Amino acid sequence: MATPILAELPPTEAPWLEIDLTEQRLRAWQGTRVVHECSVSSGANGVGQHEGSGQTPGGWHYVRASIGQGLPENAVFRGRRFTGEVFSPTLGEQNPDRDWILTRILWLCGLEPGVNRGGSVDSQRRYIYLHGTPPHEPMGVAASHGCVRLRNQDLLWVFEVAVPGTPVWLHT
Repeated sequence: MATPILAELPPTEAPWLEIDLTEQRLRAWQGTRVVHECSVSSGANGVGQHEGSGQTPGGWHYVRASIGQGLPENAVFRGRRFTGEVFSPTLGEQNPDRDWILTRILWLCGLEPGVNRGGSVDSQRRYIYLHGTPPHEPMGVAASHGCVRLRNQDLLWVFEVAVPGTPVWLHT
């Protein structure tokens, strides 16, 4: 899929994602129809664009890369690479301070220069993802380090629909 341009957003027929950072909700759209909705958890530090802020960026993005196809549910990632581990409560207890990135990664790239693309506000260089999280982590409240966390089942559904190039609108 070609990278969308702002004049064509939101798409009138193609799939796209909306992430309401106030409601902590993701809606998957097929044109003008919602086809899936779920709770998410965005940055505990609020909404913002700057590198190192721990905030979730707003604005229009697109899925730059999909990572993890074919790996098991609860596959553990570090640096966008599968570690060979599969998350379990025991592994979680052994690593209580680890920021778990599980199951799949949808890596976002900003579409708005100066807002979420380029310089110190570049979402891709900030490694902003949609990713899975352990079942004990809260949903519906801002608690992440800047990424958008989803329950594994919701992430697996979204992963199949939001292929690279899919527009993603994060807003308050």
